[in-house]
Amino acid sequence: MPIDWSPLKEIIDQQNRFVLTSHVRPDADALGSELGMALLLRSLGKTVQIINPGATPAHLQFLDPDGEIKSVHDAPALKQAILECDVHIVLDTSAWGQLGEVGKLMQKSTTQKVVIDHHVSSDDLNAIQFKDTSSPATGCLVYDFTQAIDHTPSARAASCLYAAIATDTGWFRFPSTTSKTMRTIANLIDAGANPAELYTLLYEQAAVPRLHLSGIVLQRVATACHGQLAYTYVTQSDFARSKAHPADTENLVNQCMTIAGIRAAFILVQQPNRKYKVSLRSRVDFDVTPIAEQLGGGGHRQASGAMLPGPKDAALKKLIQLFEEELKKQPPAEKNH
Repeated sequence: MPIDWSPLKEIIDQQNRFVLTSHVRPDADALGSELGMALLLRSLGKTVQIINPGATPAHLQFLDPDGEIKSVHDAPALKQAILECDVHIVLDTSAWGQLGEVGKLMQKSTTQKVVIDHHVSSDDLNAIQFKDTSSPATGCLVYDFTQAIDHTPSARAASCLYAAIATDTGWFRFPSTTSKTMRTIANLIDAGANPAELYTLLYEQAAVPRLHLSGIVLQRVATACHGQLAYTYVTQSDFARSKAHPADTENLVNQCMTIAGIRAAFILVQQPNRKYKVSLRSRVDFDVTPIAEQLGGGGHRQASGAMLPGPKDAALKKLIQLFEEELKKQPPAEKNH
């Protein structure tokens, strides 16, 4: 069912000071959606600040050349802005655990809260929610809102929303991509988004350390569950050895999904506190969210995540066991011949 955007239009008409935020370790959908919404609000004469739980990853800073996206830790005044604004808009998440210090400040505030999101996992943020879990990206929802109020995105906003949608659909190859998605993309190109330039900026800017890290990690790829599961891991010593950055692990789990016969994959990435961030991926016929939720995480049917304690071998054993159980519950669909 299409979202009724009229309550959001009413809020925007009545209020002036907006703070936008998204999840920890923001991806292009989070950042592109924030920037697209901020540009829209400013075109309507509103005062807008984008304040995230942490810094923008280096490989995505091209989306924000003027550095307008701030980390809540950059200055004390930013914390005050969160407490004193008229409206909080949370994009690309609806989970307190994903909002870090920004979420703690929001919980202290009685300010009107709005959520624009497409994820299944959710908390009660005491917010008015504009949510569609069938949407391929939050960027699509932001674009839908621009259409609902008869607004044409600027070239910059179109580029941000294009990056948001393209990355969250795996450059339009994921099953969530529909004809509506492609019509949205066509409209964003007409508004000024440049697909070739954005692809280069997103995927063809790797530093040598990233390639070295990829080699180390992909050499470790192993399979389990009768060839249905592929997995690998990254340690802090790998980062030191390759001189790579944690953001350089992005997309490595998807490389595991290129193996024939694989239905699911995961990667463990050791954090400085020795815990492990796990990223889960799957084919269209397998839902990884039950596994993520058992670990206190969440996300999408085909892409979810969570945090696990170490040591590594125990974390690997636990994950393989959870996948074994879930793969039995979700047998592959029989193919029609």
